[in-house]
Order: sequence, then C-alpha cells, then structure tokens
Amino acid sequence: MNAEDWPVWLRQLGERATMPDFDRWRQMVASAGGCTHPIRLVGQSSTVDTATGEILSSYDTRDEPTGYILTACGNRRMSRCEPCARVYADDTFHLIRSGLAGGRDVPESVATHPRVFATFTAPTFGPVHSRVDTRPCHPRATGPSCRLRHSENDPVLGQPIDPGTYDYPGAILWNNHAGKLWHVFTVYLRRHLAELLGVPRSKLSSYLRVEYAKVAEYQSRGLVHFHAVIRLDGPGGPTDPPPLDTEALTDAISAAARAARVSLPDRTLRWGKQLDIRPISSGSGWSDQQVARYIAKYATKGAEAAGTINRPLKTIKHLHRVRSLTPHARRMIETCWSLADTHPDRHLRDWAHMLGYGGHFSTKSRHYSTTLGAMRTDRARHRADEAREYNGLPPLPTDADRIGSWHVLGTGYRTTAEETWAETIREQKHRG
Repeated sequence: MNAEDWPVWLRQLGERATMPDFDRWRQMVASAGGCTHPIRLVGQSSTVDTATGEILSSYDTRDEPTGYILTACGNRRMSRCEPCARVYADDTFHLIRSGLAGGRDVPESVATHPRVFATFTAPTFGPVHSRVDTRPCHPRATGPSCRLRHSENDPVLGQPIDPGTYDYPGAILWNNHAGKLWHVFTVYLRRHLAELLGVPRSKLSSYLRVEYAKVAEYQSRGLVHFHAVIRLDGPGGPTDPPPLDTEALTDAISAAARAARVSLPDRTLRWGKQLDIRPISSGSGWSDQQVARYIAKYATKGAEAAGTINRPLKTIKHLHRVRSLTPHARRMIETCWSLADTHPDRHLRDWAHMLGYGGHFSTKSRHYSTTLGAMRTDRARHRADEAREYNGLPPLPTDADRIGSWHVLGTGYRTTAEETWAETIREQKHRG
C-alpha cells in the first residue's frame, strides 16, 4: 500500500514523526509528564548566582526547534488531566504525611503529638436515596418514602426522593458558605481548647498551637464535606509537645463543631450531625500512611462525583446542551443561577458548575508541614541538577535563582496527530 492510500490519521502521524523538531518535541512531552493539556510558552530565562551576580546559564525558546517549550498544566483534577493529577496526589500524600510522621523540616517527634482524622458533613436538606447494608432506603409512614433496597451502583443514590420538597436553596447556600463555616469552627476550637487549659483565648498561643490540613469531597447528594487532619503542638511549634492529649482534642472538636454556625438573613447554617473523629496512631486506629493516602486520593477529585460538570457555564442557556448531568445536579445549577440575583456578593453563577462551592479543595494551616510550592521548587532544582550533571556541569549553588520573561503561546496540542503521539508517550512513561 502506498502512503497516499493510508488513512488520513495514519498519514498525519507519519508526517508529524518525520518533522525536524519531532525528537525535541517528544522530549518536551515526556518532561511535562505526558500532560494532556500542556501550555506552550515562549520567552527566555537566566540562572544567576545571587551571591556573585554571575550568570550560570541562559535559555531562549528561539533556540528550540519548535520555537516554544511545553510545560505541564498542573491541574489537580483527575477528570481534567490524569498525569498532572497523579503528581498532585503524590505531593499531597507527602505533604500530609510529613505533618504526621515528620520529614521535610518537620521533626519525627511530631508523631507523638495529639492527632486526629475528622470528617465534617453537611446537614440534611431533604431525604435522598441511600444504601444501608440490605435494609430498605427510606421506609417512612409519612413524607417522602422509598422502600427499595438499592444496589451499590444504583444511579438514583444521592438523588432526592422527592425533588419537589427538597431544600435546594438551603443546599446551595450551605455549599457556598462551607469554607466560612470551617473558619468559624477553627475559632471555636481554639476557644474550647483555651477553656480546657483555663486560659484566655488571646493567650492560647503561649500554651499550644492548632495545625491542620484538609480536603473537600463531594457526596453523591451534591454537598461537600471536609476530611481534616488536626494536630496539637506546643507553643514552640512541631518541636514542642502540647499540654493536652488526644482525648481533650477530640472533646474540643466535638464542642466546636456543635457551636459553629453561620447566620444568614433567612437561615442558620451548621454542620451535619454525622461528625466522625478518629485518633491517628501507629499502633491502633488510622495510621499516618492510611490517612495521607486517603486525603491524597480526594485531593484530585472535583464535583463530577456529584453528577455535575467540570467547567464553568457562560450562560444558563448552555445547560440544555449538557447530557451528562443528573437531574439533581441540573436543579442545583439552576438554583445557583436563580439565587445569584438575591446574593450578588456570593458569585453563585461563577460557581454554579461546582454546585455553589467556591472554596479551595485542599488547604492547610501555615505550620502544619511544608508547602506544595516548596516541593515543586525542590523538584525543579533536582531536575536542573540532573541536566547539569548530564552536560558535565557542577550542581547549582545554593544561592542560584532563575529569572526570566515568559508568554503563553497557546494550550493543548496543535493537531490530532500530536495528541495521539502524546498519548503513546504517556503510556510508555506510565509503563516505565
């Protein structure tokens, strides 16, 4: 068969592979971790020894065969970019674990401090289809009822039994204020810890510090709940043991969760009744490894688990084009749109695709452990040192810094052939 007789897609693959810049382009795709939506950058940079002012190396994309360089999109969501989400999950795992067991400038003695793994849920806004062992769903004599025994993969799970009586405005406003409710909780937590110590709230930092790391997860009913690691340190930080134990921390969390509330003109928002607090221990209960792995898994998930979409809507008219929405998620998005007029400061239309939640999915207190930014900087420096070693150059000095000017040329791959080659490179990297 002549090349002219090949299918169009196969001919395009061959043409891309014979271009002069292909080998360098393939290296870029591999260096970007096989990112599915890489960013194409143009510009230049220099690595400078800040102690002496010496320019150690220079780089300019005009010297590249492609005329640009690829960098990973860095999206944390598995539904948007699986390769980047895997890197994010791995970084989150090490960030959480270092705050539990030590490492990355956190002493190993932190493992002896009071630490718990707590889950904060949303209240009910109406009964939804659920699966509890082999019992019927909601066998009520009055009100919304369901006497079925749902299978594990039943698509109605999490959907309201009676959408007509479900409190959609309440659900949306709760999602939208969940971050604020968490802040109020942390204020009450410190207040209760101060009461246990018998000291004024303003003096608590002289006796102990509260550190935490948390992620938000969507339940199938479209409401977020928070998984949080909460740790007590002494006044000196992770190197200093606190004056309270795990039992006192648990009691303070329970009391603070009951007291926390956000008052709106027409309602008061609280946590749900299902508060789960588990001690973290290497001997019994949840281990450091288990907790870090659990949180890392949910750090890469978005609202798609609740049946919604992963991109903002420009207008509500576009909603009818989306076929993948569940009826419940569609109703929640419509409610966001309608509530935006009466709550203009809450940006509900911007967060309609997130069912009203506009907070960060992964957050931590300042001194819990290292930061994702520090980990990325360390990784970039390690790769730079590897490249210098490959070229017979010494490692970068400690005071080295990179300065430059960059502009975005575009995002994603330019052709279907590039997307296909990138997928092949990604699979080879994954197998390797």
